Amino acid sequence: MLDMPAIRQDLNAIYDLAPNAELAASMGAEYARMSRVVSPVDWAIHAPYVAAINSLKKQRNAAILAHNYMTPEIFHGVADVVGDSLQLAVEATRTSADVIVQCGVHFMAETSKILNPAKTVLMPDMGAGCSLAESITAEGVAQMRARYPGAPVVTYVNTTAEVKAASDICCTSSNAVQIIRALDADTIIMTPDKYLAQNVAAQVPEKRIVWWDGSCIVHEQYTAQDIRDFRDWNPGTRIIAHPECPPDVVAEADFSGSTSGILDYVSRERPDRAMLVTECSMASNISDAHPDVEFIGPCNMCPYMKMITLEKVLWSLHTMTTPIEVDPSVADKARLAVQRMIDLSATKA
Repeated sequence: MLDMPAIRQDLNAIYDLAPNAELAASMGAEYARMSRVVSPVDWAIHAPYVAAINSLKKQRNAAILAHNYMTPEIFHGVADVVGDSLQLAVEATRTSADVIVQCGVHFMAETSKILNPAKTVLMPDMGAGCSLAESITAEGVAQMRARYPGAPVVTYVNTTAEVKAASDICCTSSNAVQIIRALDADTIIMTPDKYLAQNVAAQVPEKRIVWWDGSCIVHEQYTAQDIRDFRDWNPGTRIIAHPECPPDVVAEADFSGSTSGILDYVSRERPDRAMLVTECSMASNISDAHPDVEFIGPCNMCPYMKMITLEKVLWSLHTMTTPIEVDPSVADKARLAVQRMIDLSATKA
C-alpha cells in the first residue's frame, strides 16, 4: 500500500502543487476538454499536477495510456492515448516512448509489458486490480479444457498474464463476436466473464459457448428492473449498456456495445438524453465532446480504476515506480494470445 502522506510531502518539496488559478487559466485548452464536468475550482487544484506530469513526460520520453474509465483530469489532462482495452493494447505496440505509464488497472499494464518487453511499463498503484482478473487462474482454464476437450479458449483481456498464456486467443468486448465467429470450432470456452459470454452467445447462435463463472463488480450491479424503472421515470432517454452487464439488462437497453462502441453510437446517433449503463466516468469523459447530449445517471464507479490519481501518476513518473515485470516464459505465451486477437481484429469481420 502506498504511503500517501509521505508521497505527498516528497512531491510538494520538489514541485509547486498548490492550487493555482493563474496557471489554470493559462491551460485553457486542456480545461476546455473537461469544463462541463470539472469545476473551475477543481481545475485550479488539478492544473499544477497536470503541468508537472506533462513536463516530466517529455523528460522521461514517456507516454500515458488511459482507459475510458479514468477520471476526466487524467483522461483529458495528461493522457497521450485513450481508449478501451483493445485500443490501448494496439497503441501500446505503436508508441515510440521509452516509458509507458498505464492509467487503468493491473492487467492492462501487464498487457502493455507483454507487448513491449523492452520498454519500461509503470503502474501508478499496484493495488488497482480487477474483479474479473481475480476470478480465474491458469488452473481454472485447465479445468475448463478438461471439461470440454478440444474446445479453444477465448480469454477476455481482463485477466492476468498467466491466464492469457494458458489460452488460445484473447478478446475484448469490442471484438468478442468477431473472434468467436472466426474460430473453426463448434464449442468455444469463454473466460472469465459469464455475462459477456452469454451476450456473445445470443449473437452467435451457431456456436456452443461455455463460460467461466466470473463477472465485473461494476456491471453486475445493474438489474433489468433498474432499467425498466428508469424508463418510467425518464421517458425518451436512450439507454446504452455495456455487454459485461447481465443479459436481461442488455435486452432492456436500446444499444449494447464496448466502450469504443458506446462512443461510436453516441457520436452517430446524438440522442437528446442518454444513460450509459457502465462505469460512470465514461459519460464524464465524452460529455464535452457532445454538448448537445444530456448524460444522466446512474453512476457505478470502479473502485480499482479510481485508485489511479494525478498524484500517483506524478509520483510514478518522478520515481519511475512501480515497473511491471512478467516472467519471459509466461509473456511469450501470453503475447501469442494477445497478438492473435490484434491480428484477427485487424481483418474484416
